Amino acid sequence: MTARHVEREDRSVDIDLRSDTVTRPTPAMWEAMAHAEVGDDVLGEDPTVRRLESLAAEMVGKEAAMFVPSGTMANLSAILAHCQRGDEAILGDQAHTYLCEAGGIAALGGVHPRALPTAEDGTLSLEAIEGAVNDDNLHYPISRLICLENTHNRCGGAVLTAAYLSHVGEIARRHGLSLHVDGARIFNAAVAQGVTAKQLVVPADSVAFCLSKGLCAPVGSLVCGTSSYLRRARRIRKQLGGGMRQAGVIAAAGIVALESMTERLGEDHRRARALAAGLSLIPGILLEKPIPPTNMIYFRLKDDVPFDMAELSKRLAGAGVLIHPVGTRRVRLVTHYWIDDAAVERAVSVIGEIMHSA
Repeated sequence: MTARHVEREDRSVDIDLRSDTVTRPTPAMWEAMAHAEVGDDVLGEDPTVRRLESLAAEMVGKEAAMFVPSGTMANLSAILAHCQRGDEAILGDQAHTYLCEAGGIAALGGVHPRALPTAEDGTLSLEAIEGAVNDDNLHYPISRLICLENTHNRCGGAVLTAAYLSHVGEIARRHGLSLHVDGARIFNAAVAQGVTAKQLVVPADSVAFCLSKGLCAPVGSLVCGTSSYLRRARRIRKQLGGGMRQAGVIAAAGIVALESMTERLGEDHRRARALAAGLSLIPGILLEKPIPPTNMIYFRLKDDVPFDMAELSKRLAGAGVLIHPVGTRRVRLVTHYWIDDAAVERAVSVIGEIMHSA
C-alpha cells in the first residue's frame, strides 16, 4: 500500500477535485522540513532558501530567483519590478493576474492593465499585442510590459508553445517592452509538450511559478530573472510584507518539489483525460475540452438538467467528492498528486449516479 493511500485512509480525506492547491506535502517533504538548515532570509543568510532559489533559476534558465509566499505576490512583485506608476501592462482579459489577484497591480502599483481578448487556447493575437503598444503620446500610458499565462487556467489548462512565446518576445524586443510569464503551472505546460520549462521561457524577462499547486509543497512561489531585476523585485517584496526570516523550513519542501515532483505531472494529465472520458458518457454534462491539455477539466450542466452547479456540489460533497463551481452551471475539476486512479473512477461513478437521478 502506498503512502498516499495510507494518508487518505487514515485521515478520511475526501476526493478533492477543487484545485491542485489542496495538495499536502509528501512524506519526503515533511522529512526535509523537519531537518532544514535555516537562517535569516531577509539578510540573505538562509542556506536552504538560497539553494532553492539557485535550483529554481537553473530550471528555468534564468540568472537568479526570489522566494515569495504566494503566486499572487510573485506576479505582483514581478510586474511592479518592471513598471512605474502610470505604466501599462498588456495582458489577456482571462488572465489570472487580471481577474483573480484583487486588482493588485493597479491598486498597489498604479499599473494600468490593457486587457486583450484571450483565445480559447490561451493565446493573445500577435496582431492585437502589436496594436496595443502605445505610441509616444502624452495622452496614453507608457506601454512597458506584456504578460502571458502558461498553463492558462481560465482556458482549461491550455499550454502556450515555445514558438508562440518566441513570437511575443520578438514583439516585446522590437518595442522595448519586457515580457513576464505567469507560469504558476509552467512545469505542467512543459511536461504536456515534452519540453523543459527552460525551453518555454527563453524570451521571458521574468517568470513566476508556484510550488504549492501540482508540485505539492505547502507554500511558496518563485520569481526568476536577471540579478539586477531581482534586486528591484526584492525591494518590492519587502514593501509588500513578503520578507521572511527562517524560511528554509518551507523552502526545503520546495527543493523536494523541484527535484522529484515535476516529471510526474504527466500522471495528473493522464488522470484528467480519464476523468474527462468518463464524464463524457454521462447525460447532462457538456465538456468544454473533450481532451484536457493538462490537469484541468471544465464542464457545464446542460440546460435540461433540473438543478444547478451549487446543488450538484452539495450532493457530491455528501458522497465525499469535493468540487468548486465557477459559475451557476459551470465547474472546474483539477487532478493532482492525491487523486489516484481509484479516485477518478469513484468520482465518475458518484457524478454519474447523481446525474442519472436528475
